[in-house]
Amino acid sequence: MNLRSVPAAIIATLMMAALAACSDSGNESNSSSANAENEGQNWRYAHEEYEGDVQDVFAYKFKEYIEDNSPNTVQIHRFGELGESDDIMELTQAGVLQFVNQSPGFTGSLIPEAQIFFIPYLLPVGDEKIVSFFKNSNAINDMFPDLYEEQGLELLAMYPEGEVVVTADEKVTSPQEFKGKNIRVMTNPLLSETYRAFGATPTPLPWGEVYGALQTNIIQGQENPIFWIQSGGLYEVSPNLIFTGHSQFVTAMMANQEFYNGLSDDNKKLVQDATAYARQYIFDYVPGLGDKMLKKIQQDSEEVTVTRLNEAQRQAFRDRAPQVEAKFIEMTGERGKQLLDQFKADLKDSTAAEE
Repeated sequence: MNLRSVPAAIIATLMMAALAACSDSGNESNSSSANAENEGQNWRYAHEEYEGDVQDVFAYKFKEYIEDNSPNTVQIHRFGELGESDDIMELTQAGVLQFVNQSPGFTGSLIPEAQIFFIPYLLPVGDEKIVSFFKNSNAINDMFPDLYEEQGLELLAMYPEGEVVVTADEKVTSPQEFKGKNIRVMTNPLLSETYRAFGATPTPLPWGEVYGALQTNIIQGQENPIFWIQSGGLYEVSPNLIFTGHSQFVTAMMANQEFYNGLSDDNKKLVQDATAYARQYIFDYVPGLGDKMLKKIQQDSEEVTVTRLNEAQRQAFRDRAPQVEAKFIEMTGERGKQLLDQFKADLKDSTAAEE
């Protein structure tokens, strides 16, 4: 099924049906009795991507570990089955879902500090450097969990999905060439600030509207990692791929905190071990994925162009990053500044460790 063509009413019906099913089994799945644990629980997990995409691979590795090492089961809901990203977050906070994968691009309205990932040219785009950072960062592993806890969420993992690539209706090599272009962004104030700094007009849209908006020229471009551009068919309606080197796409896997806190020690350890297993698999899986998906795109369409900005061209965009950083601090205050300082220290440490 091509989810781009599913009417909103059908998605709403699917969501209502899933809600009813979840409600019927909610007491059983959250039971803390010894008998329920022995028999196993059914846990529900939603993410934002299509079959075979990075979040889907992570979710199924998590499911694999849980089901191989316990009587528990995990039911996966892919993009569109329960609505958009905001919908699955609401369902998780309400306790209808036990686990969720959501990009900080959408979590930014709940957790402003999570927008740090949208400061351009902050994170490296090289695979080895980014993996080292996520494994060892104090900001990621020590500071972020407290921020998510405030929203009733147990942060279990953050991981990168690949370099962000811009697609547009024509080649773009400078901020001046972005002028007058409506570029789709997630509903994230700081990402909007990034594209304003880059010279474009940021246009927030939910994912389900992006393909049609590109097709009808309501927007003239968007950004995503290559695998998502390929699986979502975005290159069909936005064929000019521009590697600006400005960002990595990051996602977070979370649990409803009340559910998580109610687990036995054994099940908590099971969840933690399953998360570590899935995250390590993704650390090994993502490097090289972008190149592989780019080849698929180029094989499928002769209209696709690939523009990789040279250092001088990137510098023109990089020079505009400080105003985005200043906006981040303005939005998040002292806590955001402390997080940013720790980010920079962690990035420096990870680079030094490689050298």
